Amino acid sequence: MKVKAFYDEDRTGTLTYVVYDEDSHDAVLIDPVLDLDTTPWRTFTDSIERVAEFVEEHRLKVHWVLDTHVHADHLSGAHVLKDRFDSRAAIGSQIAVVQEIFKGAFNLAGDFPTDGRQFDRLLQDGDRLEAGTLQVEVMHTPGHTPACCTYRIGDAVFTGDVLFIPDVGVARCDFPRGSARDLYRSITRRLYSLPDDTRVYVGHDYPKGRALRCMTTIGESKRDNIDLPEGISEEEFVARINERDRKLSAPRLLFPSLQVNINAGVLPVAEDNEVRYLKIPLNYL
Repeated sequence: MKVKAFYDEDRTGTLTYVVYDEDSHDAVLIDPVLDLDTTPWRTFTDSIERVAEFVEEHRLKVHWVLDTHVHADHLSGAHVLKDRFDSRAAIGSQIAVVQEIFKGAFNLAGDFPTDGRQFDRLLQDGDRLEAGTLQVEVMHTPGHTPACCTYRIGDAVFTGDVLFIPDVGVARCDFPRGSARDLYRSITRRLYSLPDDTRVYVGHDYPKGRALRCMTTIGESKRDNIDLPEGISEEEFVARINERDRKLSAPRLLFPSLQVNINAGVLPVAEDNEVRYLKIPLNYL
């Protein structure tokens, strides 16, 4: 199994992954980005094209486009890439909870579905996705959001925003239905129970004075993670994370991202003037 990382350095610090079998050419894509420039409010596909060029150059067969959760800091490129490569999109089944919350926040149309049907498959804890010679095991790891999933492929896990490089720490838990207690249990009971040499591919990196890193290990995380080293008590962790999160600003692309991503990365329908519009709820936070 090979892993190719793509880093959105300029805007969101997001890491997108192409996971593939070099012999069979089977592949899955994880957490792709649709670019958004907020000065002219224009979407563009530079990040998607970099991924697509790699897929085409290596003649890969993309079986699934996977989001680890409903991202609040970038638009998902899942819809564009699944159409381009005739594949399917999947996300954790608890997406329905997130859809219900933000359908109200954005006052979306009454017929906007909140059962996850916008995605081709909703994933439950313990599910296994077939991707040719690749096998993807689904681990429900809530805390950052109620719908977060970690994907285990071979000797690697793709944690999205749950667990980062040790000097970055762990996810924020202050979004609706987020929970530091749930995050603690997801990491200590699920991720930290994996073998120490398990590779951990993270959803973001924010390097300060060091080179970009996309990967750590379970063993390194247990030893060195600044927020959750092995042995810290649940109560201490919850108090520390809740205090940290109270000081954090909202992600810059929060409202555009959520509005698009609960709809599987599909942009709002154009109105009668052929222009698409995003809603920004004032004084909601």
